[in-house]
Amino acid sequence: MPEFRYQGVSPSGKLVRGVLFAKSRREAKRRLREIEAERGIRVTQLQRRATFLYKVRKGTEKPIQGEQRAFSKEEVEAALRRMGYNVIWVRKKLLDWTPKPSSKDVTMFIRLSADLLREKFPYDEALQLLSSDIQNKGLRIILKDILQDLREGKDGREVFGKHEDSLGRFAAYMLGVASKSGNMAEIYESTAKFLERDQQFKKDLRSSLVMPLIIVFLLFAAIVYYVAYIFPATAKMFTKFNIPLPPLTSATLRLSDFLQHNILWMLGIIVALGIVVFQIVRSPKGRLWLDRNLIRIPVVGPLFHKTSIEIFSRVFHTLYGGSGESMEAIRIAAEACRNRFIEHKIKTVALPMMIRDGKGIVESLQATGVFPESAISRFRSGAETGTLKQAALQLAEYYEKETTYRMKGVIDFVNIMISMFIMIVMVGLTLVSSEIATIKIPTTTGF
Repeated sequence: MPEFRYQGVSPSGKLVRGVLFAKSRREAKRRLREIEAERGIRVTQLQRRATFLYKVRKGTEKPIQGEQRAFSKEEVEAALRRMGYNVIWVRKKLLDWTPKPSSKDVTMFIRLSADLLREKFPYDEALQLLSSDIQNKGLRIILKDILQDLREGKDGREVFGKHEDSLGRFAAYMLGVASKSGNMAEIYESTAKFLERDQQFKKDLRSSLVMPLIIVFLLFAAIVYYVAYIFPATAKMFTKFNIPLPPLTSATLRLSDFLQHNILWMLGIIVALGIVVFQIVRSPKGRLWLDRNLIRIPVVGPLFHKTSIEIFSRVFHTLYGGSGESMEAIRIAAEACRNRFIEHKIKTVALPMMIRDGKGIVESLQATGVFPESAISRFRSGAETGTLKQAALQLAEYYEKETTYRMKGVIDFVNIMISMFIMIVMVGLTLVSSEIATIKIPTTTGF
């Protein structure tokens, strides 16, 4: 997320400086107006942190070029002179655009960091190594920026939080927490495990649902093209001579005529409905409705449900450090579970019960109605024996194995259904095509 620095004057005439993060200059100005109204200051300058290119020389050595992120050209020049360089020129980079790293690159970075930390590598050295070795340019720039901010003593949550658009909201939060905790390696390991599971789930989901839907769509498009354009060219050769057509051929020809005359408005309705559904799903209420019904779909619904509970349990295990930290851990785990309905029930039912009524974790989670009985039973057992943190991990591992096994079954089931659908379509097309061969052409004899 872009970083802005503002400068102003307080009511007493003192110079005031601060930093804020915003998606655009317009949003930064809006937030500055709120700061002005709240603190009574008058902002005189707003600068966005940008990339500057430079060319310097030290003594009689060969000139070197590089780039540095700063709020102004003067800052870069001053920093280079303090390092003993003679500044030849400093220019602002015209196309200061950093490509967003892919989720695979982010996961690889966190996994490598977890492995290095487990080997007792110093954190700053691990970041330095990875920022030089990562191939993705966007992620490499982000890591160098993070390393620079941490060395300047900035708060870890703030440093990682400003990159949540690139790293992901959950990953940025977890890495920010890790930078201030005493179990950094464990948090990085859990975060890497979560992201790896998330990517594997999405991959399996594409295999079980997305790709079959694409195949069905392409097959349907091919059928429409065959029925609307290819088949009539053959069948109408017979209608020109008033030759009677068999029932199946006649019905297909009527369908072809209907499609040719109505295909445009039908496509328009389909596209319009698609846009409306997309906009509804994007809205908070629409997403809540979708996620509520998603976990109720036969076959795949329980899979989505238990995967969300697995993620909740894994994140809760990572963040939970005792009864005093349970509510914050539950809130973050709910936001990470990837289901807005489950998140909504936890935030509006479980957390208020714990805060307002002083209820326990297990009783509050059970009141939401979104946790399976097996999950509640495991949490209750852990709470009674004082091993709630370990119980959450055991539940996550159990659901991981169960959902992995179920996903394989779903993929096999969907593949069978797709194969049967293709077989039915091919048989139908074969019958329609072969029926034309049974048409009897009347012959006329005479001299």
